[in-house]
Amino acid sequence: MSGARAAWLARAIGGEDGTEGLIPGTGFTALLLTLATGATAFVAVLALCLGLAAGRLAERWSTTLAQAATVRISGPAGELDARVAAALAALSATPGIVSARALSPDEQQALLTPWLGEGVPLDLLPVPRLIEVVETAEGPDRDSLVQALAGQVPGAIYDDHARWRRPLVRAAGGMQLLAGIAVVLTLLTLAVMVMLATRATLSAHQGIVTTLRLIGAGDDFITRAFVRRFTLRALAGAVAGSTMALVILAALPQAGADDAFATGLAPRGWGWPALALVPLVAGAAAFVSTRWATRYALRQTP
Repeated sequence: MSGARAAWLARAIGGEDGTEGLIPGTGFTALLLTLATGATAFVAVLALCLGLAAGRLAERWSTTLAQAATVRISGPAGELDARVAAALAALSATPGIVSARALSPDEQQALLTPWLGEGVPLDLLPVPRLIEVVETAEGPDRDSLVQALAGQVPGAIYDDHARWRRPLVRAAGGMQLLAGIAVVLTLLTLAVMVMLATRATLSAHQGIVTTLRLIGAGDDFITRAFVRRFTLRALAGAVAGSTMALVILAALPQAGADDAFATGLAPRGWGWPALALVPLVAGAAAFVSTRWATRYALRQTP
């Protein structure tokens, strides 16, 4: 396109580069694209929150619980106190043990209440005594400790929780992977929807494209017009969807001392600015997909 003709076209259409107003900003396709982009951004934010919450859960299980163990002591009721005292002495003399204390009857009652109900008398049940053990980061020599307890305290069982902790950590890691896959799929879905909307708009406004070519507009000029319009639509929808998701997350009940997973989905710390990147990523995906779809369609149009 010659410089004079390009300047005339820019003034006729309006906008800094002449592309403003070239593609209609309203209509069913525009509304559908905005709604679809908002929905995908909403899902992407929730999926990211799920992944962040699963990461916090896995970290807590792999650190705090990794240094916790329990000793269960069974036996005749008259011998339990002596066996607990012997176990505490053995644990105190073991390298790698930070502390060991026997749980009180009230604490054991609280542990069993969710399973047995309120008011169950523990003294009428063959309930083992429990000792809470905190290990160092390196931990004790487990085999030697198990042998020492077996020789000094009959009926003592040392449980470092590894049997059930590892599957839980793997499950949390699997949730993170699923969340990442969900985010990728939503962005791919967004790109496909933008491509389809671009093709539909090009087909619906074929007369505009033909007219622009007749007056000397090149494919780069037409591509910029479509990229500008569809990127702004997608960005607006993504901002709206992400904002709605963040408002809902902020309104969720805050996690208590136990950091329950269901109430701990709201991001923390750097998670908030990380979620704010979702609209930018959605806009970038719309930019790339619109540019590719427009150039491809123009090449196919005589």
